[in-house]
Amino acid sequence: MRLRTPLALLGAVLLVLLGPPLLTSGSGAEGGTQIPGLRFMVPNTPGGGYDITARTAAKSIEDAGLNHGVEVFNLPGAGGTVGLSRLVGEHGNGRLAMSMGLGVVGAVHTNHSPSTLADTTPIARLTEEPDIVVVAKDSEYRSFDQLLRDWKKKPGSVPVGGGSSPGGPDHLAPMLMAKAAGIAPKTVNYVPFDGGGELLASVLGGKVAFGVSGVGEYLDQIEAGELRVLAVTSPERIKGLDAPTLKELGVDVEFTNWRGIVAPPGLSDTEREKLIGLFTRLHDSEQWKEALKRNGWADAFMTGERFGRFLDNEDKRVDMVLKELGL
Repeated sequence: MRLRTPLALLGAVLLVLLGPPLLTSGSGAEGGTQIPGLRFMVPNTPGGGYDITARTAAKSIEDAGLNHGVEVFNLPGAGGTVGLSRLVGEHGNGRLAMSMGLGVVGAVHTNHSPSTLADTTPIARLTEEPDIVVVAKDSEYRSFDQLLRDWKKKPGSVPVGGGSSPGGPDHLAPMLMAKAAGIAPKTVNYVPFDGGGELLASVLGGKVAFGVSGVGEYLDQIEAGELRVLAVTSPERIKGLDAPTLKELGVDVEFTNWRGIVAPPGLSDTEREKLIGLFTRLHDSEQWKEALKRNGWADAFMTGERFGRFLDNEDKRVDMVLKELGL
């Protein structure tokens, strides 16, 4: 027994000394930066831009070893304001974040939401992308000029679908198009859907004459030939898409959408910095850079207080545009 006791003590000492490096080595995350039980809320249905962004971010985070066990769940309703209200109600919860964007900014106005983005903790803006005008492969419209001709004649008879509530990007883009083309925005027959997934089914099913959505949401369907792109809202043509810009077509509109991450109010400085740090490391990872390229997203990264000021400016901008359009 006297010979075994020193060996046992030595083994215990070695386990203590070797334990921490063995637990953290090769994890890809700095010590103490993991957020156990982290969840990403998507405030619309599966298949939309917020959903794709959240699931792509979660997978990239996992693949890069930045955090483990990230859960993504959907809580759709009222253009994202149902999810927003849930988020604001999770005061002090540093393990919850919500994927959002310009659509939520607009929905707060048009749905008269009691909760606003000013009630949240801004974490990071991630991406920016233009919208596209799409029709089903068997649509009668082969060009935007053909579509515009009918749209001008009888605006109400040419329904346009979008994956956001009034005030969101998929609503603002066609309204700005209409105004620039001489169509009164109030006469536009806009049909809102709760996310790009619902919109896609309606475009393919011919329930709307055309759809307006983010380019990244429908790349697979475009490449498969299920959808035809008639125009893009970006200032320049999009690489890989055979479609002109609106400006090329004589419609003086440039429009981009963005997406980001917010968290509940009442976080401690440590919790806030952990979330900002996680998305900063995500932004710097090769996995995320590849995801940006694959989805046609532009890098629009900003964090914390700077993102908060951006959100405030976007809120004022959307309010001004809705008033200018008489909506």
